[in-house]
Amino acid sequence: MSATVTDEQIRALAATAKPYSLALLHWGPQRTMDGADAIELEHQRRMVSLREAGVIAVLCPVGSDTLAGVAIMTVPAEEATAIMAGDPCVRAGMMRYEVHPCQGFPGDALPA
Repeated sequence: MSATVTDEQIRALAATAKPYSLALLHWGPQRTMDGADAIELEHQRRMVSLREAGVIAVLCPVGSDTLAGVAIMTVPAEEATAIMAGDPCVRAGMMRYEVHPCQGFPGDALPA
């Protein structure tokens, strides 16, 4: 780290923080069940649709044997929980989820 960050910069950034929800998707015991590929495709379609609708601000599939993906959602944690409970992979037992309220800074983005 070469940049010096002042206390004033930290306070100014903190003042812009907005509430978001962090959804963590973990692989479940039914990950390889019969028909899993079709169910996972519906999960992917739903997640991309939520992204297109602005409900998911950042969508990150994860290449892991335990963690399936991460989503930063623009809705309150209660709503994010309800959305994730309706996910096709969650309903099939292929995934389980956690939702945590968090803070983020509008304008942050992944590099292109």
